[in-house]
Order: sequence, then C-alpha cells, then structure tokens
Amino acid sequence: MTTPDLSRNTDNFCYRHPDRQSFVLCQRCLRTICPQCQTQAAVGVICPECLGQQQQTQTPAQRKAERRWARPRAVTATDSRPLVTYAIIAITALAFLIGLIPGVGPTVQSALLFWAPSLYPELTGTFEPWRLFTAALVHDGFWHVGLNMLALWMIGRSLEPLLGRGRFLTLYLLSALGGSVAVALLSFTTPVVGASGAIFGLFGALIVIGRHIGANIAGIAIILGVNLVIGFIPGFNVSWQAHVGGLVVGALVGLIYARTRSVRRRALQIWLLVALALVLLALLLIPPLLYY
Repeated sequence: MTTPDLSRNTDNFCYRHPDRQSFVLCQRCLRTICPQCQTQAAVGVICPECLGQQQQTQTPAQRKAERRWARPRAVTATDSRPLVTYAIIAITALAFLIGLIPGVGPTVQSALLFWAPSLYPELTGTFEPWRLFTAALVHDGFWHVGLNMLALWMIGRSLEPLLGRGRFLTLYLLSALGGSVAVALLSFTTPVVGASGAIFGLFGALIVIGRHIGANIAGIAIILGVNLVIGFIPGFNVSWQAHVGGLVVGALVGLIYARTRSVRRRALQIWLLVALALVLLALLLIPPLLYY
C-alpha cells in the first residue's frame, strides 16, 4: 500500500527505518516504530532510544532487584510473522479435515454451523451461543475453505503486522460475530457455514485503515465490490447477509483502530470495542420479535 500521499506522511513509517510501514507507536515518545524496533515493556512497546534512557535512569537498587528476581530485560521484538493468521488457517483446516471423517464429520459440522434459532431456548429448547463464532470454522467444500483461507492469508500478511496480533484477532472475531448477527436479523432460519463474514470484515477494516493513512485502496475496493455483488446473483449459494454484516462490523472496527491509534487513547479503544460487541449481542434480541 504505497502512494505519494502515504510516502509523504512520515507518521505512517518507522522513524528509524523510513521504508518500513507500521501502525504501532512507542508508548513513551509516541513515535511510529516497526516490529524490529519494538521492545516489549510492562504496557505496550517502546523504541530503542526510550529503552536506553529507561535503563540509564535505573537506580542501583532497581538493577539489583532485577538481577535478584531473575527478571529478564526486555528483548527487542523481531518476529513480525502473522502468527494469528497462520493459527486461524490451521484451526480452520483441521476443522475441515475432521468434517471429512465418515460418521464423525457431519455431526461435528452440524454442531458448529450457525443456525439462529439455536440461540433462543424459548423457541427451540436449546441455547448454543458458540455457533456465533464456530460457523467460521465450517465449510461446505474444498473450494469454499480454500478460497476463504487464501484470502485470509493474503490480507493477514499485511494487516496483522500493521495492527498487532491482539487487535487482528479481535477484528476477526468481531467480524465473524457481525456476520452471524446479520444472518440472524435478515435470514433467521437459514443455516450458514464459512468464514466469509470474517474475511469481509478484514476487507472492510483494510479499506478504512488504508484510507486513513493515505494508501491506494482502489484495487482492494474493486475486489471487495466484485465479491460482494456475487452474493446477490441468483444461483450462487452465498450468504450475502453474512458478507454485509462482517463488512460493516469490520469497517467499524477499522475506524475505531484508526481514530484511537495513540497510546493515550488505548483505553478508549478497548471501551469502544466492548461497546460494539455489546451492541451486536443486543441486536440478537430483535429476531424473536420479527419471526415469532
């Protein structure tokens, strides 16, 4: 994601490595730092210069206590691999393989797919809230899971290092939740499988964040638009409701991340994410009023 506007905005790049884009700030000086320059601190990360200043101001008693209790000094983080992306792909692939086991697979899939009535004991006698998220693990064929995981791999390699692992996982889960909530509101009795809602959420966040930092998002927007339109074409067995729900929630999460980027707004970021999750859960109170 490189455009002239993005290149001119130095706040989007590591101050020690101007060619490396990052979305993480030093908690002390608030300058942008890439994964190689990040040093894990008690809360957040700090840059090498702030780390050096911190070590210089340590008193002899503090250094002695650190040695006594064998507390390792902070180590500069150099691992920027999208491990959460790899983990999600591995878990989803495992769920798909289990689904292929005769006699076991269909039972597991039926227990994990999303079916909105299963959330309402007064309607069906069951309460299975895990389906809101586990539907993203179940797919109805090799091409379905393959294309979804390919999209996750392509987006995750760029977005996870940009956001950080915790934020990326939060984005993925909230997007999956948003897709399930949209299905409950718009297609109550339809069983749904697949990670498409979560994937569309990643698309939405990537577009919002890319627009915020001045990146060229035209290509991403075109791909998203084409995939979104496919869901409305008759004959395609696609849940457009999950796509739209995941996209909207992902865009909202991306907006929250973009507007609460600084360390000073970290608490606000957490509260906004919690509020978004609570709103999504509150929306689940509506379907029984509409369909029963």
